[in-house]
Amino acid sequence: MEWLDFRDSSLAINLAIFAACTAVVWIAGWRISQYADRFASATGMGHATVGLVLLAGLTSLPEVAVTLSAAVADTPQLAVNNLLGSIAMQITLLALADALIGRQALTVVAGNAVVLLEVSMNALLLVLVGLALAVGDVPFLGAGAWTWALLGAYLFAIGTVSHASGRELWVARRTKMQEERAERGQDDAQAPPPESGGRVKPLVIRLAIGGVAILVAGFLLSRTGEAIAEQTGLGNSFFGAVFVAIATSLPETSSVVSSMRRRRYEMALADIFGTNLFNILLVFAADLLYRGGPALVEAGRFSLVASLLGALLAAIYLVGLIERRDRTIARMGVDSLAVLVCYSGGLYLLYRLR
Repeated sequence: MEWLDFRDSSLAINLAIFAACTAVVWIAGWRISQYADRFASATGMGHATVGLVLLAGLTSLPEVAVTLSAAVADTPQLAVNNLLGSIAMQITLLALADALIGRQALTVVAGNAVVLLEVSMNALLLVLVGLALAVGDVPFLGAGAWTWALLGAYLFAIGTVSHASGRELWVARRTKMQEERAERGQDDAQAPPPESGGRVKPLVIRLAIGGVAILVAGFLLSRTGEAIAEQTGLGNSFFGAVFVAIATSLPETSSVVSSMRRRRYEMALADIFGTNLFNILLVFAADLLYRGGPALVEAGRFSLVASLLGALLAAIYLVGLIERRDRTIARMGVDSLAVLVCYSGGLYLLYRLR
């Protein structure tokens, strides 16, 4: 695949391709969110379930393309750091989207138990990644022993979340804004009338087309991103954890903004934390494809900080979802503001470790 090697191209050409693919990923992510909302209405599935299963899977496609192509190209640092950088980046997107609500914190208006479990499992799996990076990994059955443990933890997490889907483990107290909307017949939790069954097939086709666009653009982001990292001297670790992570997080960005505008808060949360769970699974996939031994051994201290940063941000939102206190500063919840501050500090640490 020499024709896909962009290292011989000029920096300007690589930046132009990177920007064009970024635009494709953004537009496709925005449209996929709209189709997913209509799909939830047409099938009668809950928005939290659609966000976890469908939307999270489709918006994860850039990470799939970047991770697998980087692992095959024997650049495990780019593969692992893109995943861990995307996790922290995507949680921070929720903090930025929180400002769109204005009157109330995101963790107050979203009270689905499935979301609560997703956030908990995010923190749990990221701590496991941090432990693996801290103590080192050893080869086992074509991958690393720790990445096999991550696969088991991922399956446990998905099984736990799926088992809770459709059951009210706890009932969220209505906030003042939700009570006012309910009195006007505009309850956010009330889904629009189901569409006819004949409308499902066109939605599936459009979702598939959007997914293919994201996958192809994500693959090109990986190839040009690797070349740009080499040409600029930033290195695969920092470039993968920040710039490539930003680009591959654009589907989540556009889908979260679109969901928030339609007041599908639980779908936005489920999309982000469902994507993060899938990203942790991709660490195992990258390890299988990398031919030089356990991929986590190559990642090092940079990835350790990135994984702990993601766990910290997830834990902050977990506290907010449990506490459910409506405290806002600068049009966002206090927990969202804390996420922004911690992420900014984490970026500084990652830059120092590059």
